[in-house]
Amino acid sequence: MSRQILLIDDEAHIRRATSQMLSLADFEVTALDGAAAALDQFDGARCDGDWPGVVVSDIRMPGIDGLELLRRLQALDADIPVILITGHGDVSTAVQAMRDGAYDFIEKPFNNELLVDVVERALEKRALVLENRALRAELAAQREHTIIGRSPAMVALRDAVRRLASTDADVLINGRTGTGKEVVARALHQSGKRRDRPFVAVNCAAIPESMMESELFGFEAGAFTGASKRRVGKIEHASGGTLFLDEIESMPPSLGAKLLRVLQERCVERLGSNAQIAVDLRVIAATKHDLLALAEKGEFRADLYYRLNVVELHLPSLAARREDISLLFQHFVDKARQRFGLQPPAVSAELLAQLMEHDWPGNVRELKNAADRYVVGSDLNQIDLSQFTGKFGQAPGLSLAERVERFEKSLIEQEMNRQRGNPQATYTALGLARKTFYDKLKKHGLSRDDFA
Repeated sequence: MSRQILLIDDEAHIRRATSQMLSLADFEVTALDGAAAALDQFDGARCDGDWPGVVVSDIRMPGIDGLELLRRLQALDADIPVILITGHGDVSTAVQAMRDGAYDFIEKPFNNELLVDVVERALEKRALVLENRALRAELAAQREHTIIGRSPAMVALRDAVRRLASTDADVLINGRTGTGKEVVARALHQSGKRRDRPFVAVNCAAIPESMMESELFGFEAGAFTGASKRRVGKIEHASGGTLFLDEIESMPPSLGAKLLRVLQERCVERLGSNAQIAVDLRVIAATKHDLLALAEKGEFRADLYYRLNVVELHLPSLAARREDISLLFQHFVDKARQRFGLQPPAVSAELLAQLMEHDWPGNVRELKNAADRYVVGSDLNQIDLSQFTGKFGQAPGLSLAERVERFEKSLIEQEMNRQRGNPQATYTALGLARKTFYDKLKKHGLSRDDFA
């Protein structure tokens, strides 16, 4: 964490004494004699919203006073923490300044330990704000693909989706419940030439077997009792676009042969008709099971499996890509904030640690629900971590030291991503010595090339 302090006071002896005290407390202090000089410090490198420090300023100064400095800094970045030093007669003014956005104020003569404590808390808040901004910036870049994640598995998946999107190859997506199989199917559809055509999703497990055939293939009027008029089936409706068959393992064996014919000939027959209707569609199927193993046991048609499996994509569990948890959680918090019209507090390091410890048996879907509960609970300003994350158990088989190492690795990865792979900027931001930083990279199996 950065420890940069910009100290402004027009009285030389106070400026010198305060600067020395803060330096002894291990802060990196830049001391200036006026607000104009301070504003000059905020050149392009600092006005981009990435300056990680805190401003400590006297209120009463000639020219630009502390209040005007606060207003101008907020115009540059509304979240820069500004701590005001005030005389006894200016307390009411300082209170109003806090209402206007100042982080805090301290009355002269002040206790050194009090100032250090306030500065520490302000720096922690600033670090959290910048981390959340970095996450949102990364999310903005990734939302073009809708597949969120920085882990190697997700990077490879996005590359595969880009390669496959322009083709009409049928795809089989394999992943546990809640890993985001439909998200990947929609990304394939939206990234390809069929994006302006229908995306028709069918959950094979949710349709009663007695209705499955009519739902998929449609029917003519009079085809069966109750068929009063013609109905177009899901397959025909998807023509020109994409047909997504979720939980394909639940497809009744009796329909397997008919579906296989559709896949091979790209034609469909409505119930009660002998007419062949040509369909131009891409088929994406999804399953949480090993279809080949089911086929070998006679529980799924082997010929249908091989026809569906032109290309197979595997989705890892969330526990297998923990480096994506913070990014995904921020994404879901942003979505929930917009949906519910609420403003949750910034995601704390404590919460991130708890999120990283959980094994997420419900995968991404469970994480999304946790984010929803976080946002809804924040409206009451009574945030109980256990309420919106559920009851976190200890990660099975992991000691405290192992859980700490897991979280440490995640923080280093996040900062390396934020600093675009720049090692010096990363270990400076993390407050680490150069050798310590490289030792930790080696320990966690990380390389700067992973983040360039």
